[in-house]
Amino acid sequence: MANEAESRSDASRSAEASGPVPDGGAAYRGTCACFDQSRVTNRRRVRFHNDRQDTSSSGWQHLLALIDEAAADGREVFRPLVDLSPQERRQIVTLPPLIAKLTAVKQFVLYGSNLVRIPPEIGAMTSLQEFTPYTSYRLHWFPYELTRCPDLGRSTVSTRALYGNEKLRPPFPPLRSGRVVTGVPDLGGVEPGEWGVASVRTCSVCDRSLAGVGIHQVWISLRVATDVLPLLVNACSEACVQALPTPPDGYVRTPHAGGPGIAQPVADYA
Repeated sequence: MANEAESRSDASRSAEASGPVPDGGAAYRGTCACFDQSRVTNRRRVRFHNDRQDTSSSGWQHLLALIDEAAADGREVFRPLVDLSPQERRQIVTLPPLIAKLTAVKQFVLYGSNLVRIPPEIGAMTSLQEFTPYTSYRLHWFPYELTRCPDLGRSTVSTRALYGNEKLRPPFPPLRSGRVVTGVPDLGGVEPGEWGVASVRTCSVCDRSLAGVGIHQVWISLRVATDVLPLLVNACSEACVQALPTPPDGYVRTPHAGGPGIAQPVADYA
């Protein structure tokens, strides 16, 4: 597990593996005031980031080209942000569903990103072994579909930025289950500030289409590779929610709907 108290040697290894951190400081990453990531504070209501991806931006178009190139040459290590300018990095708040084409990638590095969400299509990256979104301080959760990467064994995540992390126990955004989505939404089909995602197509558990069904959204904390991560589940039924694994000790032990009223274990602040 990696966090801001990580040793100097571990930090150096992460930076070396990721490529150089770009110049420009705050120019390539937005601010985040969802919760204090350095100390335990009073619990309060938090919400999803509502940033929408500008698909006409130069950064997005450059990223699409990099993904196409990586898919075509079958590369095993993919560090797309290293090839973007600081301004282009700031323009990227999510990843394209096109990442599903990266079936040969074993190491995926998103060091120092401006991401606020990752699409469920990451579950199609079935060769993934190492995932590094380290110092992506606006990235507070991951899609449940990440568990579909069977060989994923190592992660480097800034855990203090995560909902429900054991050091600070920030609350999870509240969810409302049973909402019906009519038709199959495209990228702009749903409101990310409300749903967490910009599109909802298939069940996170059984892969059934969610068009026209009541979506059961729940949070669950599970160990994925090196870290325990907060995962957002978009399920097609209560049966799929009941089929979810049991969270590890030290975390909310059942799937839940978030909000400040959810009782979490006491923070292990250090």
